[in-house]
Amino acid sequence: MTSDVALVAGLRSEVLAALSENERALRDGGRPGLRTGDEQALGRQLISEALERRAREALTVGTPVMSSDEEDDLARATFDALFRLDRLQRLLDDPEIENINANGCDVVWVRYADGRRERVGSIADSNDELVEMLRTAAARMGIGERRFDLGSPSLSLSMPDGSRLFALMALAAQPCVSIRRHRYLRVTPDDLIKKGTLDVALREFLRSAMRAKKSCIICGGIGAGKTTLLRAMAADIPPTERLITIEDSLELGLERFPELHPDVVALEAREPNLEGEGGVSLAELVRFALRMSPDRVIVGETRGEEVLALLNAMSQGTDGSMATLHASSSKGAFSKLATYAVQAPERLPLEATNLLVANAVHFVIHLAQDGERRFISSVREVVDAEGQMVVSNEVFRPGPDGRAVPGVPLRSDTLDQLAAVGFDPGLLDRPQGWWEQ
Repeated sequence: MTSDVALVAGLRSEVLAALSENERALRDGGRPGLRTGDEQALGRQLISEALERRAREALTVGTPVMSSDEEDDLARATFDALFRLDRLQRLLDDPEIENINANGCDVVWVRYADGRRERVGSIADSNDELVEMLRTAAARMGIGERRFDLGSPSLSLSMPDGSRLFALMALAAQPCVSIRRHRYLRVTPDDLIKKGTLDVALREFLRSAMRAKKSCIICGGIGAGKTTLLRAMAADIPPTERLITIEDSLELGLERFPELHPDVVALEAREPNLEGEGGVSLAELVRFALRMSPDRVIVGETRGEEVLALLNAMSQGTDGSMATLHASSSKGAFSKLATYAVQAPERLPLEATNLLVANAVHFVIHLAQDGERRFISSVREVVDAEGQMVVSNEVFRPGPDGRAVPGVPLRSDTLDQLAAVGFDPGLLDRPQGWWEQ
């Protein structure tokens, strides 16, 4: 059910005026303003009271009254307009939607979990209203307020539900919004077995890699499930360890589950202010993290000069650290790492970068996507560096259906280290598909 836009706008204005009056009364009385949760609770109460008044007025004059379902729908739409993301919120609340892309206020496409793409209704009455809605979100959500204007025409924001919003204005004919949903904030490798992302052998291998504190790079294309796999692998990290996560905009959400990760600090990069000051890059955050006594450093998405700081961190006592990376293959990840490393102020030559990779990274895990199938296709064990090449063994390689199967044997010392934390080497000798029989 969709509420009438004019009704929502009228009710929103009425409740907003009452909230503003309450805020003035508190201020005049020398009392602090309401906290977010209290303000929202008052908003719900005011919406309910406004609807009751309208129902009484309708009965008095003999006009039709709303059904309970219609009232509930109007109340929810008004609350979303006041405290959330207005008409966009309905899409965010749909658990089957994975991606939302808006080209202006009225050309809105969504992609569902089953692969369907559909055009849906407008999310605002005008582009100006859409921009204002995004500015409000930028002010309320995330660690610190973010700008969205002509001087700062891009907005990257983590939503309360873990979704990731990116928006642009003044760089296209209309403002553009893209939202990537994360339907599985709490996920384990066992969950990924059910989804066909990995099999039992890979599941036990990844569990042992985490327990043995092996540093891993997770790579793949856009939407391949890199962040989901990272979350799942992190579920096997002992709860006694201190984790520092580093992201451009908060997305991983490991700190949301203290029963799994009781000691987590989530760091978020910050853009510079109007004077060009105060910005904090991912590379700086990695360096800051090393001063915070981490057991592991986890970078949500590596795509620039921060890779050099990350590799240094991985090779300086934070074994078991992880990062995600865009790459088309497990082998291609090495070229990407080298490309990003050369962007750092140190300008390391390729040979030095490869040596650093060989000393820092233990495994590279590649995720592939075939339609709606997302699965691990390859795992490489980093062995050494020789000049302009990183030497690696593909210990899990693509099988007939693309899913990873055991390939080149693990090095004996690596296998011993994994076995010491519970890995059964016999799993690597079983035929593909045995776990489904």
